[in-house]
Amino acid sequence: MRLHAYRTLLALLFSAIVLPAAAQTRPANLQPVPEPPPPPPGMVDDASLEPQVTIKKRGEDKVEEYRMNGKLYMIKVTPPNGTSYYLVDPKGDGGFVREDTGSGDRPLSVPMWVIHTF
Repeated sequence: MRLHAYRTLLALLFSAIVLPAAAQTRPANLQPVPEPPPPPPGMVDDASLEPQVTIKKRGEDKVEEYRMNGKLYMIKVTPPNGTSYYLVDPKGDGGFVREDTGSGDRPLSVPMWVIHTF
């Protein structure tokens, strides 16, 4: 009975070593993946969708201003001995509202986008 147990254990160890190595062999007829097609005409490049961030120092505070298309929409203020907080312009009219970070009872922020202005 002991000899059978050793043979079984040896077979399991052998398969644990050999099978993963055998699974890594590749077929010889692989071809490289073709280049992706160019974007369709009229697509906006991703660089214009990224916000512009300006970092300033106001006294001891580090202030990061976020702009999209030249319009200021969010300010992140990081004091040296405290948690960061955000000043957000939810309506796009220049009226900033403070949102603290690190608190579990943050107010509900409903997404609002300007689709068209007259």
